[in-house]
Amino acid sequence: MVLEDYQRRLKSDFELLRLPSYVEYNLDGHFNSHFLPAPYVQDLGVPHVFVSLVWLCGPLSGLIVQPLVGHVSDRTTSKLGRRRPFIIGGTIAIALSVFLVSFSADIGRWLGDPVNAHRKSKAIGAFITGFWLLDVGNNVTQGPCRALLADLADKDERRTRVGNGFFSLFMAVGNVLGYATGTYGKWYKLFPFTRTKYCNIDCANLKSAFLIHIVILACTTYLSVSRSHEIPLERQQERLLGGEEEASHQVAGINQTSFSKEFANTLKLMNNPIWIIFLVTALSWFGWFPFILYDTDWMGREVFKGNPNTEDGSGIYAAGVRAGSFCLMLNSIVLDFFSWNMDVICTKLGSGLVWGISSIIMAARFGSMVLISFWAENIEYTNGHPSTGIFVASLIVFAVLGAPLAVTFSVPYALVSIRSEEIGIGQGLSLGLLNLAIVIPQMAIAVLSGPLDVVFGGGNWGSLSIGAVAAFISGIVSIISIHIYGR
Repeated sequence: MVLEDYQRRLKSDFELLRLPSYVEYNLDGHFNSHFLPAPYVQDLGVPHVFVSLVWLCGPLSGLIVQPLVGHVSDRTTSKLGRRRPFIIGGTIAIALSVFLVSFSADIGRWLGDPVNAHRKSKAIGAFITGFWLLDVGNNVTQGPCRALLADLADKDERRTRVGNGFFSLFMAVGNVLGYATGTYGKWYKLFPFTRTKYCNIDCANLKSAFLIHIVILACTTYLSVSRSHEIPLERQQERLLGGEEEASHQVAGINQTSFSKEFANTLKLMNNPIWIIFLVTALSWFGWFPFILYDTDWMGREVFKGNPNTEDGSGIYAAGVRAGSFCLMLNSIVLDFFSWNMDVICTKLGSGLVWGISSIIMAARFGSMVLISFWAENIEYTNGHPSTGIFVASLIVFAVLGAPLAVTFSVPYALVSIRSEEIGIGQGLSLGLLNLAIVIPQMAIAVLSGPLDVVFGGGNWGSLSIGAVAAFISGIVSIISIHIYGR
């Protein structure tokens, strides 16, 4: 009996592993996560002080798109199910956006940018358009994908944790492959058509990596959609109510509820534990976003002391970006390991304690990055590259951050899914609302990073310091909340 129960549990876990998690492989991997756009947009001529404003598109689209898509997907009556139509549509948007971003330099030239112009305004316009479309597609895909996992977990807390752990695992797989492509500097030789007189070697490498990921995006989305046996909404209601006519009336009543009314009702139903989860999530993302925004830029600019806007410093900066992508690949390997074991860790220690400890580790690592910045600033490099000590210290910081990143990508979503089931809130809308706790801090950091850049002399350490403080506070709040609400 014990063996049969174990085999049944193992089978259900692998159903979660092979279904919607395939899509999340793309959400980070298809765009080489976040490390390539920051250096690339500076290569197009956007000053470092304005780079964070480009990233406003993600939070702004997430502020509107995810809650709205979550609400609509909870009520969709398509034969494909409630979630899969949005996963397919979002994937198409992502593929188009990646093409726009990767060919932005060529598009800019076709529209009239001078070949040797320092600031390529039309290319920047194409890049920003593609980047906005990317974030819209990402938000359209991610919410329904998370909700589909919760649907498949069928109100089982352990399966919900396992499913979100697998979700984080596939994000890490995508990251590893994405960052691996960034460490290789000769993609343009394998895809020679990518290098043009408008697109230099670094641009061609970026373009090649993006084209590879468009292919992977199509394949993994097909696997996800074809393997997820989602039950349409009307058939779910038939099972619950025992009749086709009753189910049709129930679905019609559900669909008559407006988004604004449902949004207000959901806020009223949300209890203190859910608000605590939202608060800790928001504080965590105040910590994470400066790192995600500037990780490889920090490596190229502050560790390697390069400058993408000068002829002498651009080569050093590019070497730093490649070194940063290698560090992020190690980060993703650590993320893989902890994602795979997240259910075991949370079962032993409790989700709240795991989340709190991970946030304090985050704070310590971000503080270490600030110290490394000062260390690098106050020593002379003998061969134009950082010393072994500085590089190894940076590598360790990036790698260790993989553990708290695994927690951030899984625990909050699992907790919200569990709590929303307890009080009867739709999975799509509740996870869309959780996204608000992510995008609002991102918007704040995107707006503040530019002025902080000026105040602190052009470095990233001002934003990283804010991130360290926010991460520490989120850790304390998470640990204290264990004694109040449990889990």
